[in-house]
Amino acid sequence: MAADTIVLATRNAAKLRELARILGAEDSGGGQIRLAGLDEFPGAPDVPETGATFEENALLKARAIASYTGLPSVADDSGLCVDALNGMPGVLSARWAGGHGDDRANLELVLAQVADVPDTRLGAQFVCAAALVVPGGPQARGGREWVVTGRVEGRLIRSPRGSGGFGYDPIFLPDGFGQTTAEMTAEAKDAISHRGRAFRALTPFITAPSQAALPFI
Repeated sequence: MAADTIVLATRNAAKLRELARILGAEDSGGGQIRLAGLDEFPGAPDVPETGATFEENALLKARAIASYTGLPSVADDSGLCVDALNGMPGVLSARWAGGHGDDRANLELVLAQVADVPDTRLGAQFVCAAALVVPGGPQARGGREWVVTGRVEGRLIRSPRGSGGFGYDPIFLPDGFGQTTAEMTAEAKDAISHRGRAFRALTPFITAPSQAALPFI
């Protein structure tokens, strides 16, 4: 294969495009990284997010997909942590209202839960852990793995604004900005978002020109 392939452990096309944008901005090594989503690997498992932290969930997914594909794999886990809710929804963000991925129901439940909370106590942060797992070589000896975390501080607003992004973006106002993350362009959001920060922190390990940081050992 002409390019080094990295598997992003998701079937979410938006996440694949997001990582491609970040790698495209950060990689100065001639664009030698090829990204593949799980749709290219029929039968790839859907890995349950059973960890107690974002970091644990990201590693669970990256390890499982690296094992299945035999290729370096990147996975992330992210969510909204609300101060007034003692850091919740946290790792339960995608299924806070019960059904996994029901963005509208999750958002409405969080707003209902903070309805009586004063505006001064609506602080929140988006958190993303991103993991890279490189499987072992032909002798199945130990591979290597990294996990990094990105955060963006902000606060909740009472009514959704904006049609971009996904999840809780319409009610999250980052510190220092007058737009929610759902009102920002994709590029502007990448520049400050928790996922953008986590992926950029992971990028040097992904794009190591000599692959010295990513050996099959």
